[in-house]
Amino acid sequence: MRLFAAVLPPEDVTAALAAEVAALRKLPGAEGLRWTGRPGWHLTLAFYGEVDDDLVPDLSARLERAAHRTAPFGLTLRGGGQFGHGRALWAGVEGDLATLRLLADRAESAGRRAGVERGEHRRYKPHLSVARSRNAYDVRPYVEALDAFTSPAWTVTDLALVRSNLPRSGVPGEQPRYETVARSPLGASG
Repeated sequence: MRLFAAVLPPEDVTAALAAEVAALRKLPGAEGLRWTGRPGWHLTLAFYGEVDDDLVPDLSARLERAAHRTAPFGLTLRGGGQFGHGRALWAGVEGDLATLRLLADRAESAGRRAGVERGEHRRYKPHLSVARSRNAYDVRPYVEALDAFTSPAWTVTDLALVRSNLPRSGVPGEQPRYETVARSPLGASG
C-alpha cells in the first residue's frame, strides 16, 4: 500500500484554509490549476511510497515510538509559496518548526529502520499543498494573495500514518483518497 507519515491539521485550521482557497479559486486563471481537496490536506513528514503489507506493523510500531519521544508542539499555517516553477502551490507553516523537523526526521528514520525502500533524501520543507499543475504555471498572484493568510494556531498532538489511494477512474479532476491507518499520540504515555 502507498503510505506516508503526516500531521493532520484540525477542523478549524482546514476551515480557515478552505475559505482562503475559495477566494484563490476566483482569481483569473485558477481553472488552470488542479486544486487539492480539503479532506486530503496534511503536512507530509515522510513519504514511504509503496510499502509491503508485511512491513506495516513494524513501521507503525516505530512511528508510535517516534511520536512518544516527541513532545506536543504548536503550529500555524501562514503565507504560501511554490515549488517547481509553479507546479505546486502551498500554504506555509510557522511555529515550532524545529520540533516539526525533528518529528519528520524520526518518521523518515522509522521507515528506513522498518525496511521501507526510500528514494533520495530531500531536505524537509514544511508545507501544505493546495494546488498543482502538470506544467510550469505562473502562481505568483496566488502566492501574493496567500501572503496575508494566517490560520488559527493549534497544538500538534499526534502523528498519522496515512494510506494514499490514487485515482483510477481517469475522470478529470478526481482527487486521491486518503485513509488514516494509525494515529500515535505525541509525548510519553501514561
